[in-house]
Amino acid sequence: MELSGTAAVVTGGASGLGEATARRLAEQNVHVIIADLQDVSGEKIAAEIGGTYLRCDVTQPDEVIAVMDAAQRRAPFRTLINCAGIGGSMRTVGRDGKYESAFPLEKFTRVVMVNLIGTFNCSRLAATAMSRLEPDETGERGAIVNTASVAAFEGQTGQVAYAASKGGIVGLTLPLARDLGAIGVRVNTIAPGLIDTPMYNGFADPAAMKAKLAENVVFPRRLGFPAEFADLALALLRNNYMNGEVIRLDGAARLPAK
Repeated sequence: MELSGTAAVVTGGASGLGEATARRLAEQNVHVIIADLQDVSGEKIAAEIGGTYLRCDVTQPDEVIAVMDAAQRRAPFRTLINCAGIGGSMRTVGRDGKYESAFPLEKFTRVVMVNLIGTFNCSRLAATAMSRLEPDETGERGAIVNTASVAAFEGQTGQVAYAASKGGIVGLTLPLARDLGAIGVRVNTIAPGLIDTPMYNGFADPAAMKAKLAENVVFPRRLGFPAEFADLALALLRNNYMNGEVIRLDGAARLPAK
């Protein structure tokens, strides 16, 4: 798919994987709409790449529609990258055996709402906007790249909500691609492993934590770089025959139970 001169929406584009992807898209002469809830960093990155920042909760249809409408006004809107997501770790049953100590249902619901339902919400509305475009010479109107996680396959202890939400993204990839094939929109999913993003900065010794995590990676023995995620996302956008696939980006790592 030709990217130059088009518009793209990157959810979660104000940091981490989304930021790296937004920057790579901008380098391809794409006008990038960063949809996020981090106002300061979102505005800063948008200014640096010549894009637009819009505050958006991906679970709210009205806010997502406003983002898609803004993208259509900028240029032919052909790309959606879903990177918005939240984590959190907690065991299902508390140590004291009390019902009140079980994993809070509202917390489980929130993780699934943002990660899975938010991804589908953005995908359904972006695809609707893309369906209005004239197709290119191959019949293509656009492409979507979603973000799952290796936790979808090897969820660790305490990752029940997160793994379930990411497993849902894996599960929707093929049927969504089949649905959207009728309008010439492709769908692929990246399942990243251990990527060096700001999420590790909250640990007392981030460097030690990253070194420990890297022990699970086969080669190269390090955490991945956000730019490597961005490179793969662009490859999926450009390759017209890539559709309905889930691709692990993890250095052959397989996560242990803990």
